[in-house]
Amino acid sequence: MAVVHLPDESLGNAALAAAVTATILFAFVVLYLVGFDQGAISRSGMFMHELMHDGRHLLGLPCH
Repeated sequence: MAVVHLPDESLGNAALAAAVTATILFAFVVLYLVGFDQGAISRSGMFMHELMHDGRHLLGLPCH
């Protein structure tokens, strides 16, 4: 009788799920800072708004 050991994939799946979740959260934070912040959190005043002005129009976000 042969004993076959199959690796446990649950740890790999959990790490992948954590990485995907972190990436999605990071993307939402970047979208907020570029599109809607206008200095409320970044404390840069309108600097971030003006820096990303054309990108905001490309994404269809209202700014003026």
